[in-house]
Amino acid sequence: MTTKHKKITSQIGILTLLWASFFVCLIIFSTSFTAQAGTTRIKDIVNVEGVRDNALIGYGLVVGLNGTGDKLNNSPFTEQSLIAMLERLGVNVRGQNLNTGNVAAVMVTGTLPAFAKQGSRMDVTVSTMGDAKSLQGGTLLVTPLMGADGDVYSVAQGPIAISGFSASGAAQTVTQNIPTRGRIAAGAIIEKEINFDLNALQQVNLSLRNPDFTTARRIARAINGFTNADMASAQNDATVLLKKPASYPGSVVDLLTDIEQLPIQPDQIAKVIIDENSGTIVMGSDVRISTVAIAQGNLTIRVNETPQVSQPNPFAEQGETVVVTRSDIQVNQGENVKLAVLEDGVTLQDLVTGLNKLGVGPRDIITILQAIKAAGALQAEIETL
Repeated sequence: MTTKHKKITSQIGILTLLWASFFVCLIIFSTSFTAQAGTTRIKDIVNVEGVRDNALIGYGLVVGLNGTGDKLNNSPFTEQSLIAMLERLGVNVRGQNLNTGNVAAVMVTGTLPAFAKQGSRMDVTVSTMGDAKSLQGGTLLVTPLMGADGDVYSVAQGPIAISGFSASGAAQTVTQNIPTRGRIAAGAIIEKEINFDLNALQQVNLSLRNPDFTTARRIARAINGFTNADMASAQNDATVLLKKPASYPGSVVDLLTDIEQLPIQPDQIAKVIIDENSGTIVMGSDVRISTVAIAQGNLTIRVNETPQVSQPNPFAEQGETVVVTRSDIQVNQGENVKLAVLEDGVTLQDLVTGLNKLGVGPRDIITILQAIKAAGALQAEIETL
């Protein structure tokens, strides 16, 4: 073999090796992608004990409304609040006839974030209590916001931004969205902090947002496998206990940061959610049906009225114009309804396909699912909203 032929053979061998390496990497990547399909991070399916928001509420007054506020005769609480506020400011109007339409009594709500510090700000929502028509152009006066314990945690004040409007004339009124509810971005200043030192804990509870024994066990195993230590254990279907070992170099925050990105494949029970008011049906992927036959049909009577006008002939000496009724009645007793058989262990896709072939609507599907459950053929839990 000549030197030229040896060189070409060597190049072909190198190309073959490169292509083989490429396909091996592609297979490994595809396998890794398949393994990660259907997984989610621990931080997306659990809540950490103590890391939570707190609801705040307060009562206040909105001023500056262009005649769209409460009618004081219909809202005595607005009048009393207005008088009390003016008296605190040194203005005595008690016993006077107040007839202003630029003031409205409102409830102010907000959510105090976890670990919020004194001096930081939070958003608040303002909603009317009386018969005010709109909060457009209004300004919320100083309103203390209290927690469930009765303590004041923040104070809200500022101009209100609304997303709707209301306009009326002599014969028509136009309203878009909800003009009686508005929002003040960063409108409350936090005055009191919630004392909670997460790093001082030696163990924390991870609460599953969707409780499940299998998911809790998988979380514990993933944490122990990642840290090479027995620091996590499933207490029940809703709680995983996480203990920080003495040998761990970081804090609890560091530990949570290390484990919250671990991928977990959550499990769930087979469930069918039904909202009979709207006809909405949501079925999980693990819903299974045993062998069952389904037929659906109703007696339908359709009546069409097509009245006709009968007139006398032209130049007739006698006769009158009359309306002659014409009725067309059609009766459908379900002759074209088919009986479908679903085999044992069919999937959600098979169930939906079979019901669609029968021409079944959502509200009829609700009745069918409840009948299948009553027959013991639906291997899932039905939850009605």
